[in-house]
Amino acid sequence: MESRLKVLGHPVHPMLVMFPVALLVTTVLFDVIDTVGGPDFLGEVAYWNLTVGLVGGLLAASAGLFDLLAIPSGTRAKRVALTHAAANVAVILLFAAVWAVRLNADSRAAGGALIAIEVVGLGILGVSAWLGGELVDRLGVGVDRDAHLDAPSSLRAGGVAGTRIGESR
Repeated sequence: MESRLKVLGHPVHPMLVMFPVALLVTTVLFDVIDTVGGPDFLGEVAYWNLTVGLVGGLLAASAGLFDLLAIPSGTRAKRVALTHAAANVAVILLFAAVWAVRLNADSRAAGGALIAIEVVGLGILGVSAWLGGELVDRLGVGVDRDAHLDAPSSLRAGGVAGTRIGESR
């Protein structure tokens, strides 16, 4: 199934996913280091990583919704995609709760209970990432229907407004 939302022939959702994943993982790492005695500024940096990670997660989810809605009902791909989406919503909600607690706190540092919530969020994120890989690598969701090992560039095969580079309509 070909992705519905593309830029220059490539699906947008996978391009956006890497940013919130990296930022949320880094948030937890910085919070753990801060809690065990690392530099004081790491709690503040973790908070801002969390903030940007949540914004990026919402953007990635918006792009993923285009593909989710295009998957035919009654398929394994639809069931996996719904589980993937639900897991991502859970991750966003968990990290948003942590963000809300830290928003008006005297210190942006997380501490034990908030880090525990973040670790649970990362566990769910890991499962969701695996499900995303299952969708793309096993079920072909978001993959161009003409994909194969010798497929031409997405810029050449009518991928950009139906024209090849150097040609006009």
